[in-house]
Amino acid sequence: MNRLHSRPRRLVGLLTFRLLTLALACVCAGGAARAQAQGQTNSTTGDEDAPDFIVPARPTASNPAEFQRPGVLQLEYGFNGNWRAPGGASALDTPLALRFAVSRRLLLEFDGDTPASQAAEGQRTTGAGDSQLGLQLVLQHEAAARPGVAFAYYVKLPTASEGLGTGRVDHSLLALVSKKSGKTDFDFNAVYLLAGRTTDEGHASSAQAALAASRNVTERVGVQGELSGSTRNDAQPGAAFGLGVVTYQVNRRLVFDCGLRLGLTHDAPRVGAVAGLTVGVADLYHKHGAGR
Repeated sequence: MNRLHSRPRRLVGLLTFRLLTLALACVCAGGAARAQAQGQTNSTTGDEDAPDFIVPARPTASNPAEFQRPGVLQLEYGFNGNWRAPGGASALDTPLALRFAVSRRLLLEFDGDTPASQAAEGQRTTGAGDSQLGLQLVLQHEAAARPGVAFAYYVKLPTASEGLGTGRVDHSLLALVSKKSGKTDFDFNAVYLLAGRTTDEGHASSAQAALAASRNVTERVGVQGELSGSTRNDAQPGAAFGLGVVTYQVNRRLVFDCGLRLGLTHDAPRVGAVAGLTVGVADLYHKHGAGR
């Protein structure tokens, strides 16, 4: 059965609600940033090693080893599309991430992917995507003579609608390394994926890796480039990708991004596109002072 029109009103309503919520968050972020800028004193001067208010982890496959200021709830949302996969398949999704910095060493994260849509062999399926829970632990903060190093664990929960996911639980272990060289930031991630099989019982192992470089062109405009890839996992073939991104920082709380992705191997979708934003929703530790 073609599910293209099975639940359009519900999904459009959900997407509209999300967009309105994000618009409100952006307005609040802009107002809060202006208010704090007007009342800002020199009390933070000299704290050059303090994390930024937000540290975007999208739209690259790799994440930085260190993250935003402790107490800040960071929201990331966007569009992700892949076209011209083998057999003419395509996929669209709207990744959302909530990242909360418990401290300078511990981050908690929730990822959602709704609505999502896939088309193959003339049939399109649209519905809810999978969800993911994770944590990231910084083992070593970056310094002039050493990189930042972190470990992360994520578990994928099979919340996707029928036809949009594997229906199995996946586990991911990540090693993250970040280092600034000159004016360029480098992020490298190595991933061990233990994914639930769709062809048999048990789990299948695979590896993933990504290397990203980012640099500010002006005070507000930045560029990013990334190479990423994965080995074959069960029925999922391995693939490699190249990604180019432009970012625009509105203020310390809000960053927009957009970019193009190219498939570099036979089984990868030929072309993809990303666009989205990162916003600092709230500083939950602000009332307790900056000493945490």
